[in-house]
Amino acid sequence: MQGTIDGFSYGLVTPVVAFLMACLGGALGLRCTTRSMLVTRSWRAGWLALGSAAIGSGIWTMHFIAMMGFSVEETPIHYDRPTTFASLGVAIVMVGVGIFIVGYRGATGTALFTGGTITGLGVASMHYLGMAGMRLNGKLEYNTLTVSASVVIAVVAAITALWAAGQVRGFLWSVGASLVMGLAVSGMHYTGMAALSVHLHHTSSTPAGDSATSLLAPMMIGPLVFLCLAGVVVMFDPLMVLGKPDRTPVERRPGIPAHSVGLRPGRRPRRHPGRDRAHGRVRTPQSR
Repeated sequence: MQGTIDGFSYGLVTPVVAFLMACLGGALGLRCTTRSMLVTRSWRAGWLALGSAAIGSGIWTMHFIAMMGFSVEETPIHYDRPTTFASLGVAIVMVGVGIFIVGYRGATGTALFTGGTITGLGVASMHYLGMAGMRLNGKLEYNTLTVSASVVIAVVAAITALWAAGQVRGFLWSVGASLVMGLAVSGMHYTGMAALSVHLHHTSSTPAGDSATSLLAPMMIGPLVFLCLAGVVVMFDPLMVLGKPDRTPVERRPGIPAHSVGLRPGRRPRRHPGRDRAHGRVRTPQSR
């Protein structure tokens, strides 16, 4: 017997809030990735770690906010606590691997493709591991083609978002990248949910695990607080908004050395006879 699935039990509330959380996590994480490209290598790892945690927390929170609106009419839904925690860890670690590759190798070529692919696979892994933590009186079954489409959506959108973040062209580029990331995570989630069907068991026992309200609501407090704190760090760092490097590049003009030092008033430049002869210049009494 097939279960009756409803992914929008609360109407548009859960999809809209979930999308906004995905955008928030993406915006913070991608700005931290951009920021890491503007600092010395000693600070880069810290910004990349913060960005990984922000994106991982954002997509995890998005997933389970959306799952608050998911129901199967014929059976209650509970969640396994260790598996649910593990999905958050997988999201942060896999997204972190992809972001560190782009942060240290640059958002171009092989590094961008590899990092974006790992990031997208991290999003997909978090989703399906979180779904594996569901406990109900039935068996979850997936359509292979639709699942493959959801993974492709996640990978392509992650590559696009990391490319936009790597352009280092100011705040608007990161806003656009975060919207792409939010659409990617939401699109991947609901595409994956469209691949789901529930084959019910012939029992009416209460499934193991914790209910959504008793487990998910308290668990989401931590990631939400972290995202707020990360947002404060981003807002109070001027380089995050301006998108300018720590060091102003030296202006280069034709015929002027890049690192020329200004002369003190009243002092003549020192001449080197060896260099003058090497360049074919002859010193005259007037030139002395």
